[in-house]
Amino acid sequence: MKNNIKVQRAIFNLTQQDLADRIGVSRQTINAMEAGKFVPSTVLALKISRLFEKPVNEIFELGEED
Repeated sequence: MKNNIKVQRAIFNLTQQDLADRIGVSRQTINAMEAGKFVPSTVLALKISRLFEKPVNEIFELGEED
């Protein structure tokens, strides 16, 4: 699964730690999502979507391998 979390963080001027604190996960979780090594749960994806004020499908996208 592809995502643009890093871009969204930059727009909102958030560090990985800032984002992690706001959605209740570790900084390592944010790092793993940005690297494409971790696929978030539906609840986590919705929290990120709400924070960035964008629909989930504008942040997350299925890749060809998905």
